[in-house]
Amino acid sequence: MNYVFISPHFPHTYWQFCDRLKRNGVNMLGIGDAPYDSLEAPLKAVLTEYYKVDNLEDYDQVYRAVAFFAFRYGRIDWIESMNEYWLEQDARLRTDFHVLTGIRSDRIGFIKEKSLMKNLFLEAGIPTARQHIVSTRAAGHAFIDKVGYPVIVKPDVGVGATNTWKLENDADLDSFYNDLPSVPYVMEEFIEGDICSYDAIINSACEPVFESMTVWPPVMDIVNKDLDLMYYTCPDVPEGLRTLGRKTVKAFGVDRRFVHLEFFRLTRARKNLGKKGDFVALEVNMRPAGGYTPDMMNFAHSTDVYQIYADMVVHDERRLPESSEHYYCIYVSRKDGHSYARTHAEIMERYGHVMMMQEEMPPMNWPQMGRYMYTARLQTFEEAQAFIEFVQGA
Repeated sequence: MNYVFISPHFPHTYWQFCDRLKRNGVNMLGIGDAPYDSLEAPLKAVLTEYYKVDNLEDYDQVYRAVAFFAFRYGRIDWIESMNEYWLEQDARLRTDFHVLTGIRSDRIGFIKEKSLMKNLFLEAGIPTARQHIVSTRAAGHAFIDKVGYPVIVKPDVGVGATNTWKLENDADLDSFYNDLPSVPYVMEEFIEGDICSYDAIINSACEPVFESMTVWPPVMDIVNKDLDLMYYTCPDVPEGLRTLGRKTVKAFGVDRRFVHLEFFRLTRARKNLGKKGDFVALEVNMRPAGGYTPDMMNFAHSTDVYQIYADMVVHDERRLPESSEHYYCIYVSRKDGHSYARTHAEIMERYGHVMMMQEEMPPMNWPQMGRYMYTARLQTFEEAQAFIEFVQGA
């Protein structure tokens, strides 16, 4: 089996996908824009060959790299990047090289465009916020007459909370239309709730072989208000989220993937959506949760999602037994320019025995993920809250 991994060096823990696939007998072929000598040793050790391109944005260069691998090693069976930014290019490559394991160009719109996602949610009977495709100022006012303030405006195609705003009143609305972005935008009713993700590895029958839940803060506020980030992976998945997550996978017809589906958990009842504690669909992401979240799933569930994924690829089943030990795994970060009561040394003295990861993040991640992060595994939610306060307290 020939597996082409696009940009296997980012995030740097993704070498573990390559490692587990290699252990399962898969021929691992990497394409990236980083010099080969800059790759970490564990990644180099498991790649059969690495093809450097000058620019991953240049489709012709990436196409030629895949063509070279096909000429040298035979038919390409998988093409993946595991990265939201490259999903459309991944789909185009699969289409051009007749790779059937994964989303191709004819379906990519439903996982990239929030307006098309919304249609599939509605057709499947999955509760979701009302949405308006931004056009004229009058149409925006008419939508708000139906749903009321506040509303969220965000790019129809976008990653995370980049260029996303909360409009509280007519002045905010007018300001938005006075400087209307050139790319398509959507407007949605504001939902009060926690953001919870259904993270799963899906087999060829669109059935999960692994499931997890992570609770996230409003990333829009983290970026726009320069707040500290914390989020956590839970020891279990509530039945309501499990049911809607599986239903969403079926509605979108996705298979043989690691998926990250986002939902609101209502903090108060909402007419036509549900009661407090119910889940409401936000959006889908057909790739693993960002950053080190796959590692947090490992720590929370005492498992190895990289191996589970590799077994799904090769055997179309889970072969790793379910563990009986489950925890809260929490990521807490600190930013430059913020004041904190405790030093790094004090944090490590207090929590070093439960610290799973701690390091400085790459500069490109500082606005969202913070400059320095601490990830710990704890038994209870109360212990997790105490950890947050100890690390981020001023």
